[in-house]
Amino acid sequence: MTGVPEPAVEVVEYTDPLCPWAWGSEPVFRALAAALAGRVRRRRVYAVLFDHDDDPPPDPAAETAWYARHVAEISTHTRAPYAVTLSRVAASSWPASLVAKAAELQGAEVAERVLRRLRESVFACGEPADTAELALSAVRGVPGLDPARLRADAASPGTLAAVRADRAEARRPVREVLAVRGGSPHPGTAKETDDGGHRYALPTLLVRSPAGHRAVPGWRPFEAYASAVEALSPGLLRPVEPLAPALALERYRSLTEPELRLLTGGERPSGAVRVDTGNGPVWLHPEEAATHPAVVPPAAAGP
Repeated sequence: MTGVPEPAVEVVEYTDPLCPWAWGSEPVFRALAAALAGRVRRRRVYAVLFDHDDDPPPDPAAETAWYARHVAEISTHTRAPYAVTLSRVAASSWPASLVAKAAELQGAEVAERVLRRLRESVFACGEPADTAELALSAVRGVPGLDPARLRADAASPGTLAAVRADRAEARRPVREVLAVRGGSPHPGTAKETDDGGHRYALPTLLVRSPAGHRAVPGWRPFEAYASAVEALSPGLLRPVEPLAPALALERYRSLTEPELRLLTGGERPSGAVRVDTGNGPVWLHPEEAATHPAVVPPAAAGP
């Protein structure tokens, strides 16, 4: 018991580590997290975009080529990086989701960095973390991470149950997202599922408070999320001053060009390691680059 009351507002993010729209939303979500730091409960729900029971493609090479074009098209809207070469379409979101969920047991900062590495496995490296070993390899060297604990926790019944619960929750969307007006290239209307139900489009943020809830689905600007928070808890958002590029790199370890524009005003950090992609660079902190799979081949990264 600390005597500190729990925040009255909860922000739930329905996502998947391998979702291109969620990857493209990272700049805005980082800005929103900074504006709400310490004043809300945050929770991520892994919706499992690529499921175990998805039918395998009849022509994997054609499917990969189509999906690479799809990701590049999304990038024309989000300006997010995408890999120069994509090895394949992810076979499953379960391994990355299990690793991301397990990382939460090691604290919020470690969990953020693990999820970021899992996203970058596909969108910077072109090698989706769609097996247990690839997911664990992608996050090797994350500062503060206990890799042995992560491996054990990711394989535990408790983590499996938690991701199963996430998957089920994502398939119980609020009524408002069943029919969404346009105004975005990805408005976020809930997706129909094979069993006749629906799941949240990714990403979707659900803001909850004693006053009610607001859903913000799909790809949206910062102002859409700010309006949802303001409607439920006026004055909760705090202005966030742009960070010095070096401080942003120290805090986030990995920055895209859209993140630099939103979080720092656009100046590139000196000393950062550049990773080129099909749509602009990803800038890595030198310590991050020392173990990052986009820079260091997994076999050379050590245990």
